[in-house]
Amino acid sequence: MSFKSGFVSIVGRPNVGKSTLLNSITGEKIAIMSEKPQTTRNTIKAVVTGDNYQLVFIDTPGIHKPKTKLGDYMVNIAVESLSEVDAVLFLVEANTVKPGPGDLYIIDQLKNVKSNVFLVINKIDLVDKAQLLPLIDAYKDLMDFEAIIPISALTDGKQDLLISEVLKVMPEGPKYFPDDMLTDQPEKLIAAELIREKILQLVSDEVPHGVGVEVISFKQREDKNIINIQANIYCEKDTHKGILIGKGGKMLKKIGSLSRIEIENLLGTKVFLELWVKVKPDWRNNEQMLKVLGYKK
Repeated sequence: MSFKSGFVSIVGRPNVGKSTLLNSITGEKIAIMSEKPQTTRNTIKAVVTGDNYQLVFIDTPGIHKPKTKLGDYMVNIAVESLSEVDAVLFLVEANTVKPGPGDLYIIDQLKNVKSNVFLVINKIDLVDKAQLLPLIDAYKDLMDFEAIIPISALTDGKQDLLISEVLKVMPEGPKYFPDDMLTDQPEKLIAAELIREKILQLVSDEVPHGVGVEVISFKQREDKNIINIQANIYCEKDTHKGILIGKGGKMLKKIGSLSRIEIENLLGTKVFLELWVKVKPDWRNNEQMLKVLGYKK
């Protein structure tokens, strides 16, 4: 039997469930998740290997109207990913009446790509099935999709169906990564993202989008099976710093405690985590800071 392989980009508006889908496909927590939009800031590759195939799924930032240089970067890498893959999963929400302006903008981008485009309608657990038919018809009128796949990335376990549909358009190819490899993301970067995820979950809406995390030290202790991690949390205002630290340092301790548990689950070993909060006004428009945090080369 021939071996198939290829790259699949997951695109869509912010907060449609791209990272949730990526994690459900792999069965592991590769990408951080939050109810807040624009959670993903970089492309994240997840590798799914079967007996006769290997698919590399690429989670991308939500395509939106950017307001900062960080936003420009996020949208650019999402759009650029469309020209470098064998297939595209265009993720939309089932609980909408019709395609919105953001969806229409993405469709305009998709019409220019040579890759096979699948429409994946997510969050079908939130609507009656009858509501899906008019939405499917509305999208059919806009573009000729390879297939339309309704799913719930959180609950219905249709990942095998999605993979089988994608494999129909995959070329024969090599195995790009080892069988046991799940992602190309360095552990240091994933640790930083897990810290940011806890901030997204714990802190009020005004703060998270102005937060960046830099792991400045990631070392295995020689005397014990413990990894020491030190990280800076950057925010844009002194008031945000106060919120992140909290009264008596309670919020920062909570962020650290929950982050440590997630990182230990990832690494399979004990972790000693130290966090500091630093103010960097308007860092999202600072080229040097974007490079420091890995958003620009």
